[in-house]
Amino acid sequence: MHLAAHFPGVNATTVWADPRSRSQIDFSSFTHLARTAERGKFDFFFLAEGLRLREHNGRIHDLDVVGRPESLTVLNALAAVTDRLGLAATVNATFNEPYELARRLATLDHLSAGRAAWNVVTSSDAFTGENFRRGGYLDRADRYTRAAEFVATARELWNSWTPGGESRPFAHEGEQFTISGEFTVPRSPQGHPVVIQAGDSGEGREFAASAADIIFTRHGTLEAGRDFYADVKARLAAYGRQPDDLKIMPGVTVVTGDTDAEAQERAYEIRRQQVSPQNAILAAEQLWGTDLSAYDPDGPLPDIDPVLDSGLVKGRVLHGDPFGVVARWRAVAEAKGLSLRQTVIETTTRQSFIGSPRTVAAELTAFVDERAADGFILVPHLTPGGLDDFVDRVVPLLQESGAFRSEYSGSTLRSHLGLAEPVWKG
Repeated sequence: MHLAAHFPGVNATTVWADPRSRSQIDFSSFTHLARTAERGKFDFFFLAEGLRLREHNGRIHDLDVVGRPESLTVLNALAAVTDRLGLAATVNATFNEPYELARRLATLDHLSAGRAAWNVVTSSDAFTGENFRRGGYLDRADRYTRAAEFVATARELWNSWTPGGESRPFAHEGEQFTISGEFTVPRSPQGHPVVIQAGDSGEGREFAASAADIIFTRHGTLEAGRDFYADVKARLAAYGRQPDDLKIMPGVTVVTGDTDAEAQERAYEIRRQQVSPQNAILAAEQLWGTDLSAYDPDGPLPDIDPVLDSGLVKGRVLHGDPFGVVARWRAVAEAKGLSLRQTVIETTTRQSFIGSPRTVAAELTAFVDERAADGFILVPHLTPGGLDDFVDRVVPLLQESGAFRSEYSGSTLRSHLGLAEPVWKG
């Protein structure tokens, strides 16, 4: 299986109040998690992106981390303190241009000796776009149109240098970009940086099948994982690709204990820390789209309908139809006799894998063996030590069973993932 480490950031997974929680900015936090991942022989280290501070009811959402450094800058620094670990940056295709970004990614690939990756994301969010000179607004229907041409253009730039080190002029003319000139960075050690796509929608799946090396997804059950895996892998043939050309890696959380029962107790306590009474109200407001400060988090769910497009929450993506999600929350609350806070805990923060190290190792292996995933991107709940226990206690069991590498067999990220170097097309 393949394993990657996600640096904890802006999400409901992180436990900020834990005394072991450290800075999201200090370089020591990045180095600790990256070196832990490399000690565990992980494929890559993954940084998400935040282009604007989120707002809630007109104020900065102070239950989130209020700040995030630029990913490629951090990863260029990490290239100097790691040797084999892949370095993946999330960079938005809506708010960047191909030449500049292709150059920055190629530079990271050279400085790291072939370990760079780009997680391609898109945005139709005008709120975030206000931070950019032209406003940055892009119609939702055009997001993947621009992203697909962006990736294709970047690859044209990376291909403008021959494997032998000869530079050739490039010229691209398309609907989104018309550029020509000469690229300044020679072909990198792994040919091209690895391309990651994050998305579960039909558009996202098709884009990943056509252009990505990894798809970063989310699915909570073995059955859902198998369905997603089969669907995405089946799309590859239309683009002349083989099933192993795209790795499917869901984001997951893990809680371990000496026994399964101890792990369940730890998981429940982590969920309670993640969803404080204040966080429960804020989570509900994000769904209902209206001020719920008068409601008791330990009381029943609001008895009102959601307000669509209220603008109460800015900078967050709501997954699913609010009316459908509210109906599901109400059904869960009624069936189990849960309060509002308990319902938020039950429906939004359940860890993916809980148990003793041996139980967790067996369940991870089963997901891969039963074609529900090719590997996992681990999202710890603590910065920066949230992976320590997994690397110390679970990874050795995966290595012992032969499910995971004991040593790196190559030096580039493509070699870790079993991906062929792109064929040069002159």
